[in-house]
Amino acid sequence: MHDQLIRATAPGIRGFAAITTNLTEEARRRHDCLPVAAAALGRTMTGAVLMAANLKTAESLTVRISGDGPLKEIVADAYPDGSVRGYVRNPSVDLPLNNGKLAVGQAVGKGHIYVTRFVGLKQPFTGSAELVSGEIAEDITQYLTVSEQTPSSVALGVLIAPDTTVAAAGGFFIQALPGAEEKVLIKVENNLRHIPPVSQMVYNGQDAKSILETVFAGLPTTIYPGTDLSFHCQCSRERVENMLVSLGAEELKQMIADGEAEVCCHFCSEKYRFDDQELTEILRGIETK
Repeated sequence: MHDQLIRATAPGIRGFAAITTNLTEEARRRHDCLPVAAAALGRTMTGAVLMAANLKTAESLTVRISGDGPLKEIVADAYPDGSVRGYVRNPSVDLPLNNGKLAVGQAVGKGHIYVTRFVGLKQPFTGSAELVSGEIAEDITQYLTVSEQTPSSVALGVLIAPDTTVAAAGGFFIQALPGAEEKVLIKVENNLRHIPPVSQMVYNGQDAKSILETVFAGLPTTIYPGTDLSFHCQCSRERVENMLVSLGAEELKQMIADGEAEVCCHFCSEKYRFDDQELTEILRGIETK
C-alpha cells in the first residue's frame, strides 16, 4: 500500500486520513531509530502531514515536540505537496514496554508542543501548548483546542514489527465545522469509540479512504482525490555549499587545514563530504568577491 493522504467531508464535519508506513520506515532507516523513537517520530510526521493538508502551495508547517524525556526533541516539517521530513534528537532510546505498548509518552516526557506555520511572505506564526501525555496524538489535539481554538480529534499510530522495521503507520484528523449539528457529532463520536487503533486498521489493509469511511460510517460522505506522501528532504549539496560560504573565510581555512569537511543533515542524515580542493574553491569564491 502506498502512502497517501485523503480528505473527506460529511455534513458539518471534515476529516483527513493518511497512510504513512513507507515514509516512517524511511525515516527509521535513515536515522537508525530504535522502536520507541521510530514510533514517536512516525506519529509526529503523520500529525504534521495531516495538519498541513489545507496549506497553500508556498506554505509549510513545522511540528516540534520538546519534552524532558530521553527522546528530548522530535521535529517534523510538512508541505502541501505531500512531502515530509523529520528527526528525533535521540534515536537510540530503548525503554521497556508499558502495558504491552511502546512507551512513547514516557520517552517524550513533560514539555510543550510548538507548531509553526510558514505562510508565504508573511511572518511565520508559532503557537504552543503543554504536552498532555507525550503520546503525540493527544498533544496535537490539545494544541488545536488551546492554541487554535479548533475542536478536533486526532489519532496517530505506528506498529513496529519484531525485526524493528515499521509494519504500519498512519492517522486521521477530524474537525467539526461551524454550525455542525449535534446529531452528526454524536454519530462520529460513537464511531470513534468502536473503531480499532489506527495502526491496526492500516496493518489490516485499510487505506486512507477506508479509514475515513469507517469514521464517517452512517453519514453521507464526499471523498476527494488523494495526495501521495513521501519522506523528502530539501537539503542539497548546493545548499550545504552556501552554508559553508556563510561560515566565512577563517572557518573554511581551518577546514582546509583539517583536510576535509563533513556536514550531516539533521532531517535526513544525508552526509555531504568536501575535500580540501573543494573547500579551497569555495574559499577562493569568497575571497574574489
